[in-house]
Amino acid sequence: MGMGGARNGLRRTMGYEGSLDEEYMRLALREAALALAEDEVPAGAAILRNGEVLALAHNQVRATGNPTAHGEMLAIAAAAARTGDWRLNGCTLYSTKEPCPMCAGACVMARLDRVVYGIADPAMGCLGGGPCALSQIPQFNHRFSVRGGVLAGDCLALLRDFFLAKRKKNRSRPPDSKELHKASFLAIDRGAKIIFL
Repeated sequence: MGMGGARNGLRRTMGYEGSLDEEYMRLALREAALALAEDEVPAGAAILRNGEVLALAHNQVRATGNPTAHGEMLAIAAAAARTGDWRLNGCTLYSTKEPCPMCAGACVMARLDRVVYGIADPAMGCLGGGPCALSQIPQFNHRFSVRGGVLAGDCLALLRDFFLAKRKKNRSRPPDSKELHKASFLAIDRGAKIIFL
């Protein structure tokens, strides 16, 4: 294991891009399942370059008490440590959920070539599915391509199950607005756009 629980060092075979995106998103989904088992928000990330897995990580905010311990942040740090370079040129980040402002900003700063995510987050996503697209701001010195909706149903199912279980566990007390926001994931189309009730 690397920094913050990130794993690295796998090697995968290549195929066509759509199939590869699904294959690599399954790595991020496995990480999200680990987060779920640890009672963390089930979001996972994988970083690859030319078919080589540089880092795997999942949310560890609760375990570390660190609000920046999102899977994407841990994976970026681990990939930079592994390559010996903070510039992750030629790399793709796979994330089960659209990156938040912090993680999307880290993608810009790390010079990633591409980000692929599972479900959009219209409330906090910052790669086009939410309030902004940090990947395409013309004034920034780096932009990257983004693909959303890869294995969206599987990614959504983990998040939905996590928040529904939390709501059920806490049924004895009324949920606060933050819990209601998170517990109300609904898939509204095959592109896995989500709404919050």
